[in-house]
Amino acid sequence: MRSTGIRGALRRLFRHGTAPSPRSGRPVALVYRGPASIPGCSEAVAALLEASRWGFDVRYTGPHEELPLSAETLAGAAVYAQPGGGDLDHGYRHLRRHRGLLRDYVAGGGRYLGFCLGGYLAGATPGFALLPGDTDQYIATPGATVDSEEDTLVDVRWRGRDRTVFFQDGPCFLLDPGSTASVLATYPNGAVAALVTPYGAGRVAVVGPHPEATDDWFIDAGLPVRRAQDLGLDLVDAAMAEP
Repeated sequence: MRSTGIRGALRRLFRHGTAPSPRSGRPVALVYRGPASIPGCSEAVAALLEASRWGFDVRYTGPHEELPLSAETLAGAAVYAQPGGGDLDHGYRHLRRHRGLLRDYVAGGGRYLGFCLGGYLAGATPGFALLPGDTDQYIATPGATVDSEEDTLVDVRWRGRDRTVFFQDGPCFLLDPGSTASVLATYPNGAVAALVTPYGAGRVAVVGPHPEATDDWFIDAGLPVRRAQDLGLDLVDAAMAEP
């Protein structure tokens, strides 16, 4: 959740009310940008998707973008990404009317990527209810290694490797017994920090910390730079894998 970050918007070429058509056969990746995000967060997620091996044609969607967040827009997308961006209640107030269409999109075979607030929003109280369980603040869990909502670093164990990632009051994920979700990363106290799970014919991949964080996020917060974009790319790959 940042107020600064990568500058400059991608060019959008399609009018309101039209589904995005892939350029040169490239799959379309939609990134939300609007009042349920903070400047810099959407752009960092867009840059991560552009750097992935999937050759995405990355577009922004939101109330002030050329592509509105609608069922028609989603119908042309291979993946929808919800970035970080502030308070959960505030974010959900702006997005709750899209709950049904996002659930239908993923259930029909779409992919949902959630980073920090986008991870919270994948939960149910409140949220889109895309997870086999719910979310909670990591800082509120027993034995949490972070106790502040301020920008900081957090240690995670990602696919058996210890890493340090940018963190700002991100979620942990609470899984129902017998869940088919695959845990990608845990916090030091064992709470789930990242996972991928099927939802209908689609997939949902969420992360509590910010592996997409660019160097300026750390510098602005007075933190040592700990690049973790490779973890973000792994999350994208997990989302795009066949269910």
